[in-house]
Amino acid sequence: MKTKILYILIAAFGCAGTLSSCTKLDEEVYSEVLPSKFTPTEKDLPTILAPTYASLRTVMCGWQGYFDLQEEAADCIITPVRPNGWDDAGTYRRMHQHTWTTQEWQPYNTWINAFATITKTNTILSQIDAGTLQLGDIKAGVVAELRAVRAFGYYLLLDNHGNVPIITKVDPDDKTLPKQNTRAEVYAFVVKELNEIMPSLSEDAKTTYGRLNKWGVKALLAKIYLNSEVYVGTAEYAKCIKEANDIIASGKYRLDNNYSDVFTYTNQNSAEIIFAIPYDEIYGVGNQIHMKTLDPLSQGVYQMTAQPWGGNCAVPQFINTYDPEDSRLKDSWIQGPQSNPLTGQVLISYVNSVPGMGGLDGIVAPSNAGFRIGKFVIKQKATNNLDNDFPFLRYGDVLMMKAEALLRTGDPDGAATLVTQIRQRAFKSNASKAMVSGADLLKGSVYQYGLQAPDGTISASNGGADIKYGRFLDELGWEFAAEAHRRQDLIRFGIYETKQWFNHSPKSPTRSLFPIPQDEIAKNPNLKQNPGY
Repeated sequence: MKTKILYILIAAFGCAGTLSSCTKLDEEVYSEVLPSKFTPTEKDLPTILAPTYASLRTVMCGWQGYFDLQEEAADCIITPVRPNGWDDAGTYRRMHQHTWTTQEWQPYNTWINAFATITKTNTILSQIDAGTLQLGDIKAGVVAELRAVRAFGYYLLLDNHGNVPIITKVDPDDKTLPKQNTRAEVYAFVVKELNEIMPSLSEDAKTTYGRLNKWGVKALLAKIYLNSEVYVGTAEYAKCIKEANDIIASGKYRLDNNYSDVFTYTNQNSAEIIFAIPYDEIYGVGNQIHMKTLDPLSQGVYQMTAQPWGGNCAVPQFINTYDPEDSRLKDSWIQGPQSNPLTGQVLISYVNSVPGMGGLDGIVAPSNAGFRIGKFVIKQKATNNLDNDFPFLRYGDVLMMKAEALLRTGDPDGAATLVTQIRQRAFKSNASKAMVSGADLLKGSVYQYGLQAPDGTISASNGGADIKYGRFLDELGWEFAAEAHRRQDLIRFGIYETKQWFNHSPKSPTRSLFPIPQDEIAKNPNLKQNPGY
């Protein structure tokens, strides 16, 4: 169990908070703190800021939350029907096949929690503006960080829903329903906010763990600039490189020596994590990736205090892209025989084959079908909530964002130098395989895209050799598997709407944006549905 005060504060405020949407703007989050009883100082920053970060735990690893939204709609992770269930009225099949509805919970869950973060932030900012919360010398830094968290919430909406209302005030007396903004307007707002607040943000990488400091904001900006062409049709690779260079030059972060150190249950000590969503098995619950992926028989493997549910697993086509000597294959995926550590008895053996999503076709995937997500290291005697923090932004991501921007602007050799740096810790046993050239990165993908039949054969194959910079996309997959990156990467590389994988075929019209939740449209007639729904 972690002892950082931030974790306790996030948990306390998170339990008190309620889920909000953009049509509920009168939530009182901070009213229990009275100016007459509270004169905040620098050490009180976690207390002030905790409510704004609390909702992010559900966004990242909550049930059918942001993690599922990014991974289940992509080509690395699926949740097939199992002997113990997991059809759930077809929701996982719809996510995989891009046939989700305007009432699908995964995109709605992300919408609700992103706006909960925004509303809580606006509430505190309004109290600061009104003078009911007086901060003295720390005001500029607090306001800057609050705006950073709000911009983060809008980044999630920009990427997933696109056309959403921009709300910066909380006024309980104003009953006007918010107007809808375009994706381009949301993009401009987020970029402007992040750039404006930069000078007032902390540069300390240690005392701001789990919070957005200057370097976290720069990493977020780099990610937004990398995807700018998707968002607004204009490439901003030079800006992406500039933000990445600033982080690299700061010397505040570095790659961890071991890949698994970034994801273990003590990863608050990682030198690589720039911005994490903190979790704790008691005070900050919600990271249940192990419960969703492990078969119930794996309870004995880890001597867990709760029995896992046995749902999601890796897409075999993706697993087949790995070099067998790449240590990330074993660091990311639980595979093969799994034994009771006390008796040595093999309880289950995970295989790299899954017959299909199941459901309407009657297919049921065996309990051991598919490698399981093991990137977030599971400790012995784990509960149903992991201690592992979720690294949303890390130094490896910064290096790869810079590499991609260099590749796309005509410097493949510069990109290769950075990719080689990333690969070196994955090929410690064979240093020659860590080396990659600019020419390599210009090749297509080794992913065998196509539809999988129940016997595992790939039909209607459209391969991956034709993908521009496909080898770099492969590198992204190997480095960031199960980190909620994949949907965004597939969209940026033009794969999301053009390729087949497992039981998925491209859909028309586009599914690159999720729908505006139908329930929100019913509450607010100013909201118009995204195209294609």
